[in-house]
Amino acid sequence: MSEQCRLFGTELRRIRLSAGISLAGLAGMVHYSKGYLSKIETGRKQPVPALARVCDSELGAGGELTKLVPETSSEAPPPSEEDDEVWSMGFARDGTSRLRTVDRRSLLAAGAVSAVSLDTAASGSPAMTERSLEIFRTMFGQFRELGQTANHAVVLPALLAHTQTLRELAKQATSRDRTEVLSLGSRYAEYAGWMAQEAGEERTALWWTARAAEMADAVGDQDSAEYTWVRRALFALYRNDARRTIELARQARGRGSAPRTRALALQREAQGHALAGDHYSCMRILDRAREAHGSASALTPLALGTTNLVDPVAMVTGWCLHDLGRPGEASSVLDREIQRVPAQASRSRARYGVRRALAHAAAGNVDHACALTDRLLDTVDTIESATVTTDLRRLDRTLARFRGNSAVKELVPRLTQSLRARIG
Repeated sequence: MSEQCRLFGTELRRIRLSAGISLAGLAGMVHYSKGYLSKIETGRKQPVPALARVCDSELGAGGELTKLVPETSSEAPPPSEEDDEVWSMGFARDGTSRLRTVDRRSLLAAGAVSAVSLDTAASGSPAMTERSLEIFRTMFGQFRELGQTANHAVVLPALLAHTQTLRELAKQATSRDRTEVLSLGSRYAEYAGWMAQEAGEERTALWWTARAAEMADAVGDQDSAEYTWVRRALFALYRNDARRTIELARQARGRGSAPRTRALALQREAQGHALAGDHYSCMRILDRAREAHGSASALTPLALGTTNLVDPVAMVTGWCLHDLGRPGEASSVLDREIQRVPAQASRSRARYGVRRALAHAAAGNVDHACALTDRLLDTVDTIESATVTTDLRRLDRTLARFRGNSAVKELVPRLTQSLRARIG
């Protein structure tokens, strides 16, 4: 028996008995079996963070149980230190793709950088015109739309090429144009980082996020530079590192931050507090995020963060409530908000749809969770999102507690097939 098992089991039993709740009663409240909870209380079973959070919530333990079973965070891959390195995407004969690094000289020799930059360098003509910039702005909006409906293998090759082109063009631009080019290039680089994270390529994603910060800093684009901290915090969130998520999100809230950037940073910080099981801090930060979001300017094609949620703070609230061990409350919020996501925003609908199904499963609404998941799996398979797959695995583990349920039995083969495709 490990010390953690003994401590958690003893404390859970003490709090349960103090509340006058039987083991069977607690089992019905948290949707874990009586036998499993008995093994937890006697130290014969290792407690998991999800159980700690839901017991904390149902027993009103004020985070004491959650503190005894912290999430195990995975270590971030080290970012590349090579400044002149460029990420490219190669394709094998079987049609599969992979991200790889090449140095800038090799990339130029292979003709991988757009002919636009090479031609302007040779002719000595201005590297960029307002019309060219407008085309790149339009294409950025199109890349974001494509990223909602297609997987990374479709989006990343062209996105990386255009991002690298803007980096090259900035070196040739006049001082007047350089600010616009680098600011736009920062948005491309940040989105390339997001798509790389969706591909499950964290080292690549961190590299492009760092390039986005460099370009934004070079021209004093404070909002874009600060938003890269929100993106870094997302990596920590998916590594289950609550403390680092909070720290990085706070880095994004500098003096003079635009309301939208501040709202996005506060939402990410709230997710960190939820992961830590701190309900009070999470709700307090979400209130501040709601206030900042209300002051934010209207969305544009170049807007930072998601543009597919009518009320992003409400959606994040639903996300946080699940992590706080309040799946019933979470499912009610997510049920409402998912209806407001545009039908064409497949990636967003999959992300929050799987989280919604996870909340319903954790709340004991197993048949409904299975029905929701079954409707989502074709979309999940199409977009091939590494982050969505993280929640899909959590959903698989949650449904395993109800293996005798007929809806679970019917769903498992299809769910297993989808998860195996992600691993393969």
